[in-house]
Amino acid sequence: MIEMTMRKVFLILTATVLTLSGCQQKAKTSETPSAAEQELQEKVTGNQYTDIELPGIQGQTVKVSDYVGKNRLVLIDFWASWCGPCLHEMPFVVKAYELYHKEGLEIVGVSLDKERSSWVEAISATGQKWPQMSDLQGWNCKGAQLYDIQSIPANVLINEQGEIIARDLRGDDLLATLARELGGSDKVGN
Repeated sequence: MIEMTMRKVFLILTATVLTLSGCQQKAKTSETPSAAEQELQEKVTGNQYTDIELPGIQGQTVKVSDYVGKNRLVLIDFWASWCGPCLHEMPFVVKAYELYHKEGLEIVGVSLDKERSSWVEAISATGQKWPQMSDLQGWNCKGAQLYDIQSIPANVLINEQGEIIARDLRGDDLLATLARELGGSDKVGN
């Protein structure tokens, strides 16, 4: 009985730590980024987005460039079915889609999953209705590497001109930013 209680406490504490910290690929080994890391960070946080082209859930090719310029905003959402913090954040992303898709928001999900069945089941279970892509390479996902994603959930918000205007928006901050950018501040409280 004590062993079972201790297991439950351990699982709850682990879930809490993961929820607070995000799912991380690896800890940074140095406070000072290398020249290569600085160059990549400049590329990632510069004005223009970098296109991602990966397989979709039906095996078709999905490209971020198919949505940028055709929508007022595109949110690239990096996530995985095994990531507790991602699943905790997903209701906000779903709400953002429901509130702002008709106003010009498109979301493109980039999964860091390795198992197709887990990825597809999580899409359905969380109510994601937007385009999805994954090369099923986990942390080696080409899309995550292009944006130097070290922990998830993570996201990048791109305007109609292809400029990155925000990164790593979460919860109410995501909704408030979309309301401000799309002119629908009255929707946030609903």
